[in-house]
Amino acid sequence: MSEPLLALHDVSVSFDGFFALTDLSLTLQKGEIKSIIGPNGAGKTTFLDVITGKVRPTKGTVTFKGKSLVGLSEQRISRQGIGRKFQTPRVFDNLTVLRNLELAASPNKNPFSLLTDTLPKTAKDEVHRLMNYVGLTPFATTQAGSLSHGQKQWLAIASLVAQSPEVLLLDEPVAGLTDEETVRTAELIKSLAGDHTVVVIEHDMEFIRDLNAPVTVLHQGQLLTEGLLEDVKKDPRVIEVYLGPAEE
Repeated sequence: MSEPLLALHDVSVSFDGFFALTDLSLTLQKGEIKSIIGPNGAGKTTFLDVITGKVRPTKGTVTFKGKSLVGLSEQRISRQGIGRKFQTPRVFDNLTVLRNLELAASPNKNPFSLLTDTLPKTAKDEVHRLMNYVGLTPFATTQAGSLSHGQKQWLAIASLVAQSPEVLLLDEPVAGLTDEETVRTAELIKSLAGDHTVVVIEHDMEFIRDLNAPVTVLHQGQLLTEGLLEDVKKDPRVIEVYLGPAEE
């Protein structure tokens, strides 16, 4: 197997003696999707925080393309090609869908720059492609604050993609979505693989099944098991700490 694009090795994170992560090792290959599941308190958010530089590991290494990310600022890590969508979609409610995407695609992230700066044609084309891709073209001139929750999730994902990161970290992208929106979001995320490496943290097992991607289970800050969802669901340890016994 080729060298991983992103790797955590023996990472531990301690908050005043409480270990949110303990000796966690995990790798991501270029172009793959990986689902991260586990009960509340399993360390999933801390895992993302360590990758993005929000939290510095107490020990262990985090590397991207073979180079350490430990100690780098969140902004520098983002500029290197690692993008994150938070649990609550972060969009500019008072800007239109089109303006949100133009701002994401612009090298200058100041909203006022959109009044004077002109995006290159290639960037404009990409903005319209993404807007169409997530089904928001009819809402191009609609303020983002007027969108449904599901549409805001798609806009947040599209805005992240517009920044051209190599790694997409998506925290609960289907929380609060309808069943139909959940299915569409799974198709959207699957289509991003290959061009991007995607990490998805989610509790919705139907959505995880739709992704059809390798699953990593965290528990109390440690890697419990990895594998395909159907195999993971049969693991007695996963049943005990997370899924619970199947209903008869």
